[in-house]
Amino acid sequence: MSPRIYLAGFDLFRRDAIARGDYLKRLCQAQGLQGLYPFDQQVPAQPTPEQTAWLICQENMQLIRDCDAMLANLNDFRGREPDSGTAFEVGMAIALGKPVWAWFDTPATLREQVPHDADGRDAEGLLVEDFNLPRNLMLACTWAGHSRSAEDALPRLAAYLAQQPPLRQ
Repeated sequence: MSPRIYLAGFDLFRRDAIARGDYLKRLCQAQGLQGLYPFDQQVPAQPTPEQTAWLICQENMQLIRDCDAMLANLNDFRGREPDSGTAFEVGMAIALGKPVWAWFDTPATLREQVPHDADGRDAEGLLVEDFNLPRNLMLACTWAGHSRSAEDALPRLAAYLAQQPPLRQ
């Protein structure tokens, strides 16, 4: 059985979200992996937007429980940080013991990415981490690896998974 890979990221907010998901799933398939994309689940509209959101959340969390590993798009989203929903999904996968492979196009350290003063503080006076990592330490210290693109990440994730003990009995 092919390892199931949850495809996390803000790609589902793109205008071409379905086509993007199909593309990512084809990349998975080329590596002998099965991509699980949030839009694979049909979520019927509920009486209120909050109820619809709750159902989407439950479906996505179930996909994470069902996956063997995660590929996470941690590119900047609406600012200098990854999408908060994706960060939650990464945390959930890590908590469930599932390997996460991150991808983002800027390998620079946080100090290189975020303008700061001589004391290492940003424009709001908040300290910018200085651990020589490209993302917050809670992400960077828990992923199995990272790449600059999904195209580069999936072969590396497949190779990583091939070196691990069997995923399922």
